[in-house]
Amino acid sequence: MKPNAMKARFARGEAACGLNVMFPSPQIVEMIGRLGFDWVFIDLEHGSITIDQLDLLVMAADATGITPIVRPSSNDPVAIGQVLDRGAQGIQVPHVDTAADARRAVAAARFHPLGERGIAGGTRASGYGIGFKPKEFIEVSNREIVVCVQLEHRKALEHIDEILKVEGVDVFFVGPMDLSLSFGKPGDFNAADVRDALAHLFTKIKTAGKIAGTSGTPATLRRYRDQGVQYLYTHLQTLLVEGRDTFRATMEG
Repeated sequence: MKPNAMKARFARGEAACGLNVMFPSPQIVEMIGRLGFDWVFIDLEHGSITIDQLDLLVMAADATGITPIVRPSSNDPVAIGQVLDRGAQGIQVPHVDTAADARRAVAAARFHPLGERGIAGGTRASGYGIGFKPKEFIEVSNREIVVCVQLEHRKALEHIDEILKVEGVDVFFVGPMDLSLSFGKPGDFNAADVRDALAHLFTKIKTAGKIAGTSGTPATLRRYRDQGVQYLYTHLQTLLVEGRDTFRATMEG
């Protein structure tokens, strides 16, 4: 595994800006890299991408020098291991509501002594076993892989202090859509309780000296970045809609 450019950016205090992809197109991933994004978020939870299609998407990210972060289908050690064996440089684990959930994600992503991930020498991540050096592979993987946990339910608010104490988590991602849904106000990010919950979580994460993450439109992400959030992404569909609106305004102007 090569050095993780995202972790290097975080170490310098910089933000990393990515784009979400939900469809199995390595060409789109390659374009994302050529467009200058720092990373790509490959979604196996909500998208139509299957595990057997993941290799080519990660290869496309590697070819253009961007960090491939993958959301597995669940916080399950088998699902997480399959993603990492295909060369993902990080995982974004959904539905982490407690410290136990966070520890489960870390255990699945890190090798002993930091976790319980199983090792295999013939995977893409380990160079298909060509020149495989287990000790070196374990050390580099444990150091370079990004473990991001999603805080996307009001239950996570109740357990945030305990979650932030879990060792081995690199990014604490606040999921605005599911968080608003848990308050009974889906998509209403300006509702007072939803807005306050987002701000509270960001403050808690930053005060603990941890990396905060979230998603949104380019406009909202700029505001979040100014608040110190470093792990940021928007959706491909969002950029397409904004590009369409700009094109229509130009043609009609």
